[in-house]
Amino acid sequence: MRAWGERIRTADPRRRDLGLTLLVQVATTIPFVVPRDPRESPATWAAYLLTTLGNLPLVWRRRAPVPALFGVVAAGTVYRLALDGPGQPLPYAGLIALYTIALHCPERVRLVMGAVVTVMIFGSVALNTQTARELLFALFVFGAAFALGRLQATRQAYTEAALERAEQLERANRIEAEQAAARERARIAREMHDVLSHAVSIMIVQAEAGPVAVRRAPERAEAAFEAIAETGRDAMAQLRTMLGVLRTDEAAPRAPQPGIAGLPALLDRVRASGPKVSYERTGEVRGLPAALEATVHRVVQEALTNVVKHAGASTVDVRLEYGVGDLTVTVTDDGRGPDGAPRGTRDGTRDGAAGGFANGSPEGSSNGGHGLIGIRERAAAHGGTARCGPGPDGGFSVRVVLVTSPLEVGK
Repeated sequence: MRAWGERIRTADPRRRDLGLTLLVQVATTIPFVVPRDPRESPATWAAYLLTTLGNLPLVWRRRAPVPALFGVVAAGTVYRLALDGPGQPLPYAGLIALYTIALHCPERVRLVMGAVVTVMIFGSVALNTQTARELLFALFVFGAAFALGRLQATRQAYTEAALERAEQLERANRIEAEQAAARERARIAREMHDVLSHAVSIMIVQAEAGPVAVRRAPERAEAAFEAIAETGRDAMAQLRTMLGVLRTDEAAPRAPQPGIAGLPALLDRVRASGPKVSYERTGEVRGLPAALEATVHRVVQEALTNVVKHAGASTVDVRLEYGVGDLTVTVTDDGRGPDGAPRGTRDGTRDGAAGGFANGSPEGSSNGGHGLIGIRERAAAHGGTARCGPGPDGGFSVRVVLVTSPLEVGK
């Protein structure tokens, strides 16, 4: 039964109107075929033909609802005045025509036709029985038809609005999924940049120092080659972890992102390339969310990569200051400051920063500065800020403030 209802609901409207017209025709035929009292008006073919003509306008009720109503009324008027055929229990065609006007027509048309039908009801009762009973019954059934039309219009409007909201929600979910995928791709690209940039920089420095060490200090050459191997293995492990999330054929191995606990090993690899690296944590040292610790690790990693690639520094200071609601990460070196200036000067650029920049916004960038921009993006993701530029005593300094309290993010 439900399947039949669905087929009728989704059928062509013109076929539905034709079917409704045939159904009304069957209903109006019944008084002509059932046995009648001999004292009542006879059922003639002329009366039946006029009844059929009164039902026929329902075929066009959707395309021309007002003319259809007038056609039904005209046929009914002629039937009442010219012929004395069998009466009908209800004015089926007139009720359906008024229902259609209430359902499909604009408000102004509805009000006008409602008034016209009311006047017609009074006229019909005056020509027929002239009783209050007939008048009240006619007003009730036509009023009910009009009310049902309005209720159906409201229901259809609600259904259309619900469908539109569902489509909008589906589009919003699809856009959000696409944006999430784009953010994930950007995150993976940023992680790969950090890992590869750091690892390759360390390996290049060690490889360049290897031939010299082989001739002068073989034991240092062995340490340099071991540092190259260790750096390569670490980079491969991190890349395998990051790219594993893109594999769909089998379960990829999962490993936690490097955090603050991994900083000593990171600093050891940098020390192996030459600079002396000091590490200090001050304040109330406490556990932090894994995402925040990963950001700290990547910020320090990127800052040290810049030191190895550009600074030519002999010493690097890494400091973590735990505040009440924030964590300040500072990486300062004594190498060439911005624009290659040695310690004691405060001019120039490094990695795309002209005279330093606040919040990672390069001014006058000449070679990209993607690493420092990545530092800014990581800081901003945790409601923090980043400042990169000349150190207090020359060299170069990266200072990042990260919000550790979720309630403070976004303030």
